[in-house]
Amino acid sequence: MREIIYDVAVSLDGYIAAPGGDVSAFPQTGEHADAYFERLDSYGTVIMGRNTYEFGYAFGLQPGSRAYPHMDHHIFSTGIELPDGADVTVVRDDWLDRLNELRSEDGKPIYLCGGGVFAGWVLAQGLIDRLVLKKVPITLGAGIPLFAGNPIATTWRTQSMTPYPNGVTLLDLTRA
Repeated sequence: MREIIYDVAVSLDGYIAAPGGDVSAFPQTGEHADAYFERLDSYGTVIMGRNTYEFGYAFGLQPGSRAYPHMDHHIFSTGIELPDGADVTVVRDDWLDRLNELRSEDGKPIYLCGGGVFAGWVLAQGLIDRLVLKKVPITLGAGIPLFAGNPIATTWRTQSMTPYPNGVTLLDLTRA
């Protein structure tokens, strides 16, 4: 069974972005960023919600294109509209069934990319196997939480902790 891994930067107060989706307070370069880009090669499929996918438009992503060219993309949304011939799969219903199908397929782990609302829903289903958190020494006070909605209480075990010179700490956690 393939793991679902939520790999995301997070502030000390639990936000993955400031209000409006602003991520400018998070350091974009450094050893922690290099390690993240290396980890991306280990994922075979990416899952995300509409807001996370459309966030890429501000960085040049064209609607219907893959944000990560080597990964199979599944956008979980009831309302996103993409052009015919899109290179991504939109999952409009039966989300739980589709996630279970993806987990049962052979291949590399599944990357849960951003999105506090979608991540909260996936956690509430008990389907996040690992958290790879880039804990950044900032507080935002408000914004997009790591998990929104009504996620279930979950206990995690620390597998490793890597401090970086810029103050970012990488936490690799598995569900207990």
